[in-house]
Amino acid sequence: MSEDAVTDAPEGESAPPPAPPKTRLWDLPVRLVHWSFALLLPALWWTWKSGDMSTHRLLGYVTLGLLLFRIYWGFAGSSTARFASFVRGPRAVFAYARGLFSKSSDKTIGHNPIGALSVLALLGAMLLQVALGLFAQDTDGIESGPLSDLVSYELSDLARDLHEQLFNIILALVALHLLAILFYALVKRDNLVGPMITGRKALDESAEPPRFAPLWRGLVGVALAAGVSGWVAQGLPLPGVN
Repeated sequence: MSEDAVTDAPEGESAPPPAPPKTRLWDLPVRLVHWSFALLLPALWWTWKSGDMSTHRLLGYVTLGLLLFRIYWGFAGSSTARFASFVRGPRAVFAYARGLFSKSSDKTIGHNPIGALSVLALLGAMLLQVALGLFAQDTDGIESGPLSDLVSYELSDLARDLHEQLFNIILALVALHLLAILFYALVKRDNLVGPMITGRKALDESAEPPRFAPLWRGLVGVALAAGVSGWVAQGLPLPGVN
């Protein structure tokens, strides 16, 4: 066969365009917090179901620390992590919803306006869940959260009941989150899981790349979140107060 007979594509057909290069989209702190929550939720359920309350409390303090860090990172972190970059008003949400079933992928860099509602709902529900656990006590009053002494017995009992019921709401929110991922994969042909693992995604050439926060800012957030979480775990002790 002559060299002229070798071509990159069949005659009359053009070669497919090269895949666009992938751009950094999600920073490491966002991805670590995201996947930590995915592991912590089943672990919290299992330790509660099996009666391992010491581990359950410990995981609750870890969850509190992660939530505090994510809130901090929502103001001080990279551009795609900041609440100001993805939380939008009702008009933007409705405008995005009108084109939701279009097969073309949206041009949003980071969370879209509807995804932002899911992020806020999950963070808010989990923060409330942890707060209720801090004030809750079991039916025998043996196992209790570190802040249960700050409220009455009746309020502590109520916190326990709400703590158990709210977990079902969190499961429903997680289920909606998973359905949304499946919807984007099948209808909009947009893989949301891959970028949350690798941190990179192919973006339009006209898209402005995200701005990433420096490492020192993340370390400050870790120290603050760990310090506050540890203080809460000790029952909010004050200097000079027994």
